[in-house]
Amino acid sequence: MNSKLIAKRKELKRPLVMDGAIGSFLQSSGEFQKSELWSSLFNLTNPELVEEVHKSYVAAGAEIITTNTFRANPIAVKRFDSAIDIQKLVKAGVELAKNAATENVLIAGSNPPAEDSYQSERRVNKYDLEYNHKFHIEKLFEAEVDFVLNETQSHFDEIEIICNFCSGNEIPFVVSLFFTEDLKLLSGEPLKEAVQFVRDFSPLAVSVNCVNSPSFEKLRNDKLIDDITAFYLNCGSGNYNDEFISCGVEPDDYIELIRPIDLLSKIFIGSCCGSNPKHTKRIKEFLENDA
Repeated sequence: MNSKLIAKRKELKRPLVMDGAIGSFLQSSGEFQKSELWSSLFNLTNPELVEEVHKSYVAAGAEIITTNTFRANPIAVKRFDSAIDIQKLVKAGVELAKNAATENVLIAGSNPPAEDSYQSERRVNKYDLEYNHKFHIEKLFEAEVDFVLNETQSHFDEIEIICNFCSGNEIPFVVSLFFTEDLKLLSGEPLKEAVQFVRDFSPLAVSVNCVNSPSFEKLRNDKLIDDITAFYLNCGSGNYNDEFISCGVEPDDYIELIRPIDLLSKIFIGSCCGSNPKHTKRIKEFLENDA
């Protein structure tokens, strides 16, 4: 599958630097309260602020910025306010990222889990689940993102829907997995099984995201990190599902966490919840000078 992402990776001869958190970064400024739409509603109500967040990551050295669409998917919108125009919400998120991007910055269209990120049980039926992902991915692709970033995915049924749809429609895609400290998906399957399933669909990358330091160290010790080609880790303090997310892993600590890995085998590296542009800048410096 041809992709700007892979071409840029070959050109740089190192992993690309992806941006960091949007929602928790905005939280730290006191700008919004947690809801079903997380920060995506700001695409319509405070677009200037979203664009400024993107610009701050670009200024810090991000070569990939992620659209503010993590909760712009149909199921989340329906639970919050069914009158919201989802297509408008998604398109606005993509346009704000494009406005902030420079010529050499790629746009990753964020497609989240259909339901809450850390929810183990399934509450929606298969039809709604399929519609949710197919519609959201399609709208991101129509808005001309460079690739679709299916992130924090931890249910095998969703992973299967995403891989089949993106692969079958020649949509450049990445699947980024979330897993527990016992190296399993929230739906119970071993992470190794999920990684192999995704790899069979030839995505641009198989990633992990939002996992904490102990989980990542177990991944590293288990050698499964060799099959992961991208990552962006949780930098928050406390628990994953805390209402307020603050930084618990400083930029230098993040570098020490990832330093033992063969980073030059990866396609992109970023940071997740609790991070900010300082993390992005430090990752860029490390990859350019020390990795």
